[in-house]
Amino acid sequence: MAQIIDGKQLAASIKDNLHEQVIRLQAQYGRVPSLVVILVGNNPASQSYVKGKIKAAEVVGINSQLLTFPADLSEEALLSEIDRLNNDDAVDGILVQLPLPKHISEDKVISAIAAEKDVDGFHPTNVAKLWLGEKCLLPCTPKGIMRMIELTGIQTSGATAVVIGRSNIVGKPIAKLLLDANATVVMTHSRTKNMTEITRQADVLVVAIGKPNFVTAEYLKPGAVVIDVGINRKDDGKLCGDVDFEAAKDIAGWLTPVPGGVGPMTIAMLMENTVECFISRIG
Repeated sequence: MAQIIDGKQLAASIKDNLHEQVIRLQAQYGRVPSLVVILVGNNPASQSYVKGKIKAAEVVGINSQLLTFPADLSEEALLSEIDRLNNDDAVDGILVQLPLPKHISEDKVISAIAAEKDVDGFHPTNVAKLWLGEKCLLPCTPKGIMRMIELTGIQTSGATAVVIGRSNIVGKPIAKLLLDANATVVMTHSRTKNMTEITRQADVLVVAIGKPNFVTAEYLKPGAVVIDVGINRKDDGKLCGDVDFEAAKDIAGWLTPVPGGVGPMTIAMLMENTVECFISRIG
Protein backbone atom coordinates (compact mmCIF):
# COMPACT_ATOMS: atom_id res chain seq x y z
CA MET A 1 0.00 0.00 0.00
CA ALA A 2 1.43 3.35 -1.08
CA GLN A 3 2.22 6.09 1.38
CA ILE A 4 0.19 9.17 0.48
CA ILE A 5 2.10 12.40 -0.09
CA ASP A 6 -0.22 14.89 1.59
CA GLY A 7 0.18 18.09 -0.41
CA LYS A 8 -2.20 20.01 1.84
CA GLN A 9 -0.20 19.22 4.95
CA LEU A 10 3.15 19.97 3.35
CA ALA A 11 1.85 23.21 1.85
CA ALA A 12 0.43 24.29 5.21
CA SER A 13 3.82 23.73 6.86
CA ILE A 14 5.58 25.75 4.15
CA LYS A 15 3.08 28.60 4.48
CA ASP A 16 3.53 28.63 8.26
CA ASN A 17 7.29 28.99 7.80
CA LEU A 18 6.79 31.72 5.22
CA HIS A 19 4.48 33.58 7.59
CA GLU A 20 7.22 33.64 10.22
CA GLN A 21 9.68 34.85 7.59
CA VAL A 22 7.32 37.62 6.47
CA ILE A 23 7.01 38.84 10.07
CA ARG A 24 10.80 39.11 10.26
CA LEU A 25 10.96 40.87 6.88
CA GLN A 26 8.38 43.42 7.98
CA ALA A 27 10.34 44.14 11.14
CA GLN A 28 13.53 44.54 9.13
CA TYR A 29 12.28 46.49 6.11
CA GLY A 30 9.05 48.12 7.26
CA ARG A 31 6.78 46.37 4.78
CA VAL A 32 5.72 42.93 3.64
CA PRO A 33 6.03 41.32 0.17
CA SER A 34 3.36 42.46 -2.28
CA LEU A 35 1.67 40.34 -4.95
CA VAL A 36 -0.67 41.58 -7.69
CA VAL A 37 -2.90 39.04 -9.43
CA ILE A 38 -4.59 39.94 -12.71
CA LEU A 39 -7.74 38.15 -13.86
CA VAL A 40 -9.19 38.85 -17.30
CA GLY A 41 -12.69 37.50 -17.98
CA ASN A 42 -14.91 35.26 -15.88
CA ASN A 43 -13.59 31.74 -16.42
CA PRO A 44 -14.97 29.79 -13.40
CA ALA A 45 -11.85 27.66 -13.00
CA SER A 46 -9.62 30.74 -13.14
CA GLN A 47 -11.79 32.50 -10.57
CA SER A 48 -11.44 29.50 -8.26
CA TYR A 49 -7.65 29.36 -8.69
CA VAL A 50 -7.30 33.09 -8.05
CA LYS A 51 -9.41 32.84 -4.91
CA GLY A 52 -7.09 30.14 -3.58
CA LYS A 53 -4.02 32.26 -4.28
CA ILE A 54 -5.43 35.34 -2.56
CA LYS A 55 -6.44 33.25 0.46
CA ALA A 56 -2.94 31.76 0.68
CA ALA A 57 -1.41 35.24 0.57
CA GLU A 58 -3.56 36.24 3.54
CA VAL A 59 -2.38 33.19 5.50
CA VAL A 60 1.27 33.96 4.77
CA GLY A 61 0.88 37.67 5.47
CA ILE A 62 1.67 38.81 1.95
CA ASN A 63 -0.05 41.96 0.75
CA SER A 64 -2.16 40.81 -2.20
CA GLN A 65 -4.23 42.75 -4.70
CA LEU A 66 -6.62 41.28 -7.25
CA LEU A 67 -7.19 43.29 -10.43
CA THR A 68 -10.15 42.07 -12.46
CA PHE A 69 -10.89 43.09 -16.03
CA PRO A 70 -13.67 42.22 -18.50
CA ALA A 71 -13.07 39.55 -21.13
CA ASP A 72 -13.05 42.18 -23.89
CA LEU A 73 -10.08 44.02 -22.40
CA SER A 74 -7.69 44.84 -25.22
CA GLU A 75 -4.22 43.33 -25.38
CA GLU A 76 -2.76 46.83 -25.46
CA ALA A 77 -4.59 47.80 -22.28
CA LEU A 78 -3.40 44.68 -20.45
CA LEU A 79 0.20 45.25 -21.52
CA SER A 80 -0.08 48.86 -20.36
CA GLU A 81 -1.30 47.71 -16.94
CA ILE A 82 1.59 45.25 -16.66
CA ASP A 83 4.04 48.02 -17.55
CA ARG A 84 2.57 50.18 -14.78
CA LEU A 85 3.03 47.37 -12.26
CA ASN A 86 6.56 46.67 -13.48
CA ASN A 87 7.46 50.25 -12.61
CA ASP A 88 5.69 50.27 -9.24
CA ASP A 89 8.34 49.77 -6.54
CA ALA A 90 5.64 48.71 -4.07
CA VAL A 91 4.86 45.63 -6.18
CA ASP A 92 7.18 42.62 -5.80
CA GLY A 93 5.33 39.95 -7.77
CA ILE A 94 2.98 39.98 -10.75
CA LEU A 95 0.80 37.06 -11.81
CA VAL A 96 -1.54 37.04 -14.80
CA GLN A 97 -3.98 34.18 -14.45
CA LEU A 98 -4.06 31.92 -17.51
CA PRO A 99 -5.75 31.15 -19.83
CA LEU A 100 -6.41 34.55 -21.34
CA PRO A 101 -9.13 35.43 -23.87
CA LYS A 102 -8.16 34.29 -27.36
CA HIS A 103 -7.55 37.82 -28.67
CA ILE A 104 -4.70 38.32 -26.17
CA SER A 105 -1.32 36.70 -26.79
CA GLU A 106 -0.23 34.79 -23.70
CA ASP A 107 3.37 34.83 -24.93
CA LYS A 108 3.35 38.62 -25.21
CA VAL A 109 1.83 38.99 -21.76
CA ILE A 110 4.28 36.60 -20.10
CA SER A 111 7.22 38.32 -21.76
CA ALA A 112 5.91 41.75 -20.71
CA ILE A 113 6.13 40.95 -16.98
CA ALA A 114 9.46 42.05 -15.51
CA ALA A 115 11.57 38.91 -15.04
CA GLU A 116 12.38 39.87 -11.45
CA LYS A 117 8.62 40.07 -10.65
CA ASP A 118 7.66 36.91 -12.55
CA VAL A 119 6.33 34.79 -9.67
CA ASP A 120 5.04 32.13 -12.10
CA GLY A 121 8.55 31.53 -13.45
CA PHE A 122 7.32 31.66 -17.04
CA HIS A 123 9.28 34.65 -18.37
CA PRO A 124 11.75 33.68 -21.14
CA THR A 125 14.65 34.97 -19.05
CA ASN A 126 13.72 32.72 -16.13
CA VAL A 127 13.16 29.78 -18.46
CA ALA A 128 16.57 30.31 -20.05
CA LYS A 129 18.27 30.57 -16.67
CA LEU A 130 16.60 27.35 -15.56
CA TRP A 131 18.04 25.47 -18.54
CA LEU A 132 21.42 27.13 -18.11
CA GLY A 133 21.52 26.10 -14.46
CA GLU A 134 21.52 29.67 -13.18
CA LYS A 135 19.64 31.04 -10.20
CA CYS A 136 16.11 32.02 -11.23
CA LEU A 137 12.46 32.05 -10.26
CA LEU A 138 11.30 28.47 -10.75
CA PRO A 139 7.85 27.60 -12.14
CA CYS A 140 5.61 26.82 -9.19
CA THR A 141 4.28 23.35 -10.04
CA PRO A 142 7.65 21.75 -10.87
CA LYS A 143 9.18 23.43 -7.82
CA GLY A 144 6.43 21.97 -5.64
CA ILE A 145 6.84 18.53 -7.20
CA MET A 146 10.52 18.48 -6.28
CA ARG A 147 9.64 19.31 -2.67
CA MET A 148 7.20 16.40 -2.62
CA ILE A 149 9.80 14.02 -4.07
CA GLU A 150 12.31 15.20 -1.46
CA LEU A 151 9.75 14.44 1.26
CA THR A 152 9.76 10.76 0.32
CA GLY A 153 13.46 10.48 1.08
CA ILE A 154 14.17 8.75 -2.23
CA GLN A 155 17.72 9.10 -3.51
CA THR A 156 17.20 10.87 -6.84
CA SER A 157 20.88 10.68 -7.79
CA GLY A 158 21.14 7.72 -10.15
CA ALA A 159 17.40 7.04 -10.04
CA THR A 160 15.37 6.61 -13.21
CA ALA A 161 12.74 9.33 -13.54
CA VAL A 162 10.07 9.26 -16.24
CA VAL A 163 7.92 12.26 -17.12
CA ILE A 164 4.67 11.79 -19.04
CA GLY A 165 3.86 15.06 -20.78
CA ARG A 166 6.05 17.72 -22.40
CA SER A 167 4.33 21.01 -21.62
CA ASN A 168 6.34 24.17 -21.02
CA ILE A 169 4.60 24.63 -17.67
CA VAL A 170 5.23 21.20 -16.12
CA GLY A 171 6.78 18.49 -18.30
CA LYS A 172 9.88 20.22 -19.60
CA PRO A 173 10.84 22.12 -16.43
CA ILE A 174 10.33 19.14 -14.09
CA ALA A 175 12.54 17.09 -16.40
CA LYS A 176 15.28 19.72 -16.02
CA LEU A 177 14.92 19.87 -12.24
CA LEU A 178 15.15 16.08 -12.05
CA LEU A 179 18.26 16.21 -14.23
CA ASP A 180 19.70 18.77 -11.83
CA ALA A 181 18.98 16.28 -9.04
CA ASN A 182 21.15 13.78 -10.96
CA ALA A 183 18.31 11.50 -12.00
CA THR A 184 18.36 9.74 -15.37
CA VAL A 185 15.36 11.33 -17.05
CA VAL A 186 13.18 10.00 -19.83
CA MET A 187 10.39 12.13 -21.30
CA THR A 188 7.35 10.46 -22.83
CA HIS A 189 4.30 11.94 -24.51
CA SER A 190 1.37 11.21 -26.81
CA ARG A 191 3.62 9.98 -29.61
CA THR A 192 5.73 7.66 -27.45
CA LYS A 193 5.67 4.01 -28.48
CA ASN A 194 5.59 1.20 -25.92
CA MET A 195 5.12 3.70 -23.12
CA THR A 196 4.42 1.12 -20.44
CA GLU A 197 7.77 -0.54 -21.07
CA ILE A 198 9.44 2.79 -20.32
CA THR A 199 7.34 3.84 -17.33
CA ARG A 200 7.75 0.47 -15.61
CA GLN A 201 11.43 1.34 -15.21
CA ALA A 202 10.65 4.56 -13.35
CA ASP A 203 11.73 4.97 -9.74
CA VAL A 204 10.02 8.36 -10.00
CA LEU A 205 7.04 8.86 -12.32
CA VAL A 206 5.62 12.34 -12.92
CA VAL A 207 2.34 12.33 -14.85
CA ALA A 208 1.11 15.55 -16.47
CA ILE A 209 -0.72 14.50 -19.60
CA GLY A 210 -4.23 15.81 -18.93
CA LYS A 211 -6.11 12.54 -19.44
CA PRO A 212 -8.31 11.18 -16.64
CA ASN A 213 -7.00 7.96 -15.05
CA PHE A 214 -4.59 7.49 -17.95
CA VAL A 215 -1.93 5.71 -15.92
CA THR A 216 -3.06 2.28 -14.75
CA ALA A 217 -1.32 -0.54 -12.91
CA GLU A 218 0.57 -1.76 -15.98
CA TYR A 219 2.49 1.55 -16.15
CA LEU A 220 3.99 1.28 -12.67
CA LYS A 221 7.13 -0.13 -11.13
CA PRO A 222 6.43 -1.55 -7.66
CA GLY A 223 7.55 0.92 -4.98
CA ALA A 224 7.83 3.89 -7.34
CA VAL A 225 7.21 7.50 -6.33
CA VAL A 226 4.20 8.56 -8.41
CA ILE A 227 3.39 12.26 -8.75
CA ASP A 228 0.00 12.95 -10.34
CA VAL A 229 -0.21 16.50 -11.71
CA GLY A 230 -3.49 16.07 -13.56
CA ILE A 231 -6.75 17.70 -12.48
CA ASN A 232 -9.70 16.38 -14.46
CA ARG A 233 -13.43 16.53 -13.83
CA LYS A 234 -15.40 13.35 -14.41
CA ASP A 235 -18.98 13.16 -15.67
CA ASP A 236 -20.26 12.98 -12.10
CA GLY A 237 -18.49 16.25 -11.29
CA LYS A 238 -15.82 14.68 -9.10
CA LEU A 239 -12.15 15.49 -9.62
CA CYS A 240 -9.61 12.88 -10.60
CA GLY A 241 -6.02 12.87 -11.70
CA ASP A 242 -4.12 11.44 -14.65
CA VAL A 243 -3.32 8.37 -12.53
CA ASP A 244 -5.87 5.72 -11.63
CA PHE A 245 -5.51 6.16 -7.88
CA GLU A 246 -7.23 2.93 -6.88
CA ALA A 247 -5.03 0.89 -9.22
CA ALA A 248 -1.85 2.71 -8.24
CA LYS A 249 -2.19 2.69 -4.47
CA ASP A 250 -1.43 -1.05 -4.21
CA ILE A 251 1.69 -0.83 -6.39
CA ALA A 252 3.35 2.55 -5.82
CA GLY A 253 5.57 3.22 -2.83
CA TRP A 254 4.51 6.87 -2.66
CA LEU A 255 1.51 8.49 -4.35
CA THR A 256 -0.04 11.96 -4.53
CA PRO A 257 -3.83 12.27 -4.29
CA VAL A 258 -6.10 14.40 -6.46
CA PRO A 259 -7.27 16.74 -5.08
CA GLY A 260 -4.96 17.52 -2.18
CA GLY A 261 -1.65 16.68 -3.80
CA VAL A 262 0.25 18.85 -6.24
CA GLY A 263 -2.34 21.65 -6.33
CA PRO A 264 -1.80 23.01 -2.81
CA MET A 265 1.96 22.80 -3.30
CA THR A 266 1.77 24.91 -6.46
CA ILE A 267 0.11 27.72 -4.50
CA ALA A 268 2.60 27.37 -1.64
CA MET A 269 5.46 27.75 -4.12
CA LEU A 270 3.79 30.86 -5.55
CA MET A 271 3.90 32.36 -2.07
CA GLU A 272 7.54 31.34 -1.70
CA ASN A 273 8.40 32.90 -5.06
CA THR A 274 6.72 36.14 -4.01
CA VAL A 275 8.85 36.28 -0.87
CA GLU A 276 11.94 35.52 -2.98
CA CYS A 277 11.06 38.37 -5.34
CA PHE A 278 10.77 40.74 -2.37
CA ILE A 279 14.11 39.69 -0.89
CA SER A 280 15.84 39.95 -4.26
CA ARG A 281 14.44 43.38 -4.99
CA ILE A 282 14.83 44.86 -1.50
CA GLY A 283 18.43 43.68 -1.28
